[in-house]
Amino acid sequence: MKLTRPANITPSQRKSRIEKLRGEMERDDVGAVVIGATTSLRYFAGIGWHPSERFTGMVITPKAVIYVCPGFERDKVQSLVTVAGDIRVWQEHESPYALIADVAGKGKIALDNQMPLFTYLGLRRALSDERLVDGGPLINRLRRIKSPEEIALMQHAKTVTLDVHRRAREGLYAGSLVSETIRFIDQQHRAFGSDFGNTFCLVSFAEDTTLPHGGESERALKEDDTVLIDTGCCFDGYNSDITRSYVFGEPTKRQRDIWNLEKQAQGAAFEAARVGAACEAPDWAAREVLQMAGLGPDYHLPGLPHRTGHGIGLDVHEAPNLVRGDKTPLAPGMCFSNEPMIVLPGEFGIRLEDHFYMTDAGPRWFTEPSHSIDEPFKGVEPLTN
Repeated sequence: MKLTRPANITPSQRKSRIEKLRGEMERDDVGAVVIGATTSLRYFAGIGWHPSERFTGMVITPKAVIYVCPGFERDKVQSLVTVAGDIRVWQEHESPYALIADVAGKGKIALDNQMPLFTYLGLRRALSDERLVDGGPLINRLRRIKSPEEIALMQHAKTVTLDVHRRAREGLYAGSLVSETIRFIDQQHRAFGSDFGNTFCLVSFAEDTTLPHGGESERALKEDDTVLIDTGCCFDGYNSDITRSYVFGEPTKRQRDIWNLEKQAQGAAFEAARVGAACEAPDWAAREVLQMAGLGPDYHLPGLPHRTGHGIGLDVHEAPNLVRGDKTPLAPGMCFSNEPMIVLPGEFGIRLEDHFYMTDAGPRWFTEPSHSIDEPFKGVEPLTN
C-alpha cells in the first residue's frame, strides 16, 4: 500500500490557535503569554528551535505577536516565521528578560511551563512574582484537543511506525544486536520521510524486557527470547509511539498467557475510554484485569509498574494522562497511548502499545492492536516507500 503524506499545519491554522489562546487569556485575566523554545513555539508559530541558555521565543498579547531572540539570530528567526509579528532582539551583554518585561505590558504574564527554570528565575528578576503565573493549564486546554489535521499527521506517523515494526521483526535473526536493530529501524523511518528518523527507539531482548525503558547493555538475540521494541517517528512534529512484544522462537505457556493477559488489559482500558469519563478510568480498568489475575495491586510487581497511558501530539508525552488521579474528562480530539505493561521480575516483560483518539462516539484506534503472540502483525498491510 502506498501512503499519501498529509499536509503540514498551515499558517492560517496557527493564527487560529493564537486567537483561541487569546480567548483563554481573557478568560483567565492574563495580559501576555511567554512561549520559549519548546513544542508550544512550534504549535503557535511553526518554529522548531533547539533550546539553549539564550532565550528565543515569543510573547503573545491580546493585540500583538512579538518574537524575541538574540540579535545574531534575527535573520534565521525571520526566515522561519509563519505567523507575522514584530521581532525584538537582545544583544549578548543585555538581558532578554528585561526585553520580555518591556514587550509584555501590564497584567499577569503566563509562562510556558516547558521553559527551563533559569528562564523563570531570570523573569523573576525582571518582574514581580505576583505577575508570573503558570501558563501550562492555559496552553494545554488548547493543545490537548487535536484538530483533524493533527490527527491525520499522527495517523500517518503511526501507520509508518507499525509497518517499520513489522519489517524489524522480519529482519531479526539469532545473534541480532540491539544496536543494529535500532539502526535498522532508524533507516526505515528515514526511508518513509519522517522528520528525523527515529524520534526514539528502545529495543530489549530477554530479561531486559522487564525494564520499561530498556536496558543499557548491548545484547545479542537468542532463540526463545522475549522481544520488546518501542519506537516512534514524527511528521511535521507530530509523533507516533508504538510498542510490540513477541517471542523469537516458540512461546512458552507462561509467555503466551501473560501476552494474552496484556492484550485483555489493553482492551479493557480502551473500552473504559468514554466521552465524559475521567482520564483515570482506563487505568483503573486495566489494573482490575491484572488484579483479577493475581498481579499487582497498584504498582507492585509482578504487575503494571507505570500509568496505563499518556497524551501525545507534538510531544511524545503530553498531559492529560491515563493515570489514577487525573480527573480530566475525556473529550473528542484527545489522543492517548494505551500500554498497560506487565513486568515479571527476573523473567520477562510484555508491553503492547497502540494509540487511540476520542470521537463523539468514543475511542477509535490509530493502529489495530497486535493480533497474537504468534502472529503479531497479522492484518498489517505492508507499505511501499
